[in-house]
Amino acid sequence: MLAAIQRKGEMRPTHLMYKANLAHRQLKHYLDELVQKELVKRTERNGSEYLLITDSGNRFLEKLKEMRAFEETFGI
Repeated sequence: MLAAIQRKGEMRPTHLMYKANLAHRQLKHYLDELVQKELVKRTERNGSEYLLITDSGNRFLEKLKEMRAFEETFGI
């Protein structure tokens, strides 16, 4: 979910729901957790809700990328 938002820059929740292939209830649960952990923030523009990845969310994805590279390097 974070990577999808990062790629688009900003994304409407409905588009993320389709992109992540999630039911509305699942999306709401996961988004609430991401917002609570300050990895994603909600914003409103022209009466529509948009999701933005925060600096913390970007750092999290970068660390995850580093961990995956480490895993591949050492065959873990």
